[in-house]
Amino acid sequence: MKTVLHSFAYCLDYLRDQVADLSPDQMVAQPNGIKNHPAWVIGHLTGSCQLLGGEIGLPPWLPDDWAKRFGTGSVPTADANAYEPKAAALARLTDAQSRITAAVGRLNDSQLDQPLPDEVHRAVLPTVRHALTHVLVGHTANHVGQLILWRKAMRLTPLNRSFE
Repeated sequence: MKTVLHSFAYCLDYLRDQVADLSPDQMVAQPNGIKNHPAWVIGHLTGSCQLLGGEIGLPPWLPDDWAKRFGTGSVPTADANAYEPKAAALARLTDAQSRITAAVGRLNDSQLDQPLPDEVHRAVLPTVRHALTHVLVGHTANHVGQLILWRKAMRLTPLNRSFE
């Protein structure tokens, strides 16, 4: 899982680089119909950590309305007041990353190879290891990739980093 956690950290560092130069208005801009703006992506990935953490025994730590605002099926809005300021949102993401990284680091092979507790997703992600790999690498990279396209649509300077 060290490789998975390394990729997860790399993706989130890249996300932080992508939003470092953004103003509050840019954080919620939806250029050319791109709905998933940076404020929503940060909140969504933060919430994903909590959901995944629940699969491995972490108690919830985010506000009760988090899933409604950032979960699957939520609709991003261009209203900056609907989101935390960038620094606070990034601090929550860092906290979520720390929690999930520490929890995953404590798991042994037997725990990782247990059936995924979430029966709904077990057909696709049969074990805890499958879920961790998919969410921490694939899901995270997908949303970080959305921000690459979002930056292009905003006509912002590319970061010229190897992830692109």
